[in-house]
Amino acid sequence: MELVLDPNIHDPDAPSPYAHVAADAFYAELLAAHEGLDAQASALLDARLVLLLANQVGDLRVLRQALSLASQA
Repeated sequence: MELVLDPNIHDPDAPSPYAHVAADAFYAELLAAHEGLDAQASALLDARLVLLLANQVGDLRVLRQALSLASQA
């Protein structure tokens, strides 16, 4: 498995021919999940989400690539 860098978020409940629509929806939902949280609760939410998504990916090589790319920002 290779790290996917092209837009790859899809919404089976609301399909769109535009790749950014589902990504924009996810980003809005992510921001909404952080509303009203203090810095500590927000960081815990992010940590739980990262671990859940890392488990979904499941490939340590891909996770290492993602970690390396994210660390460069």
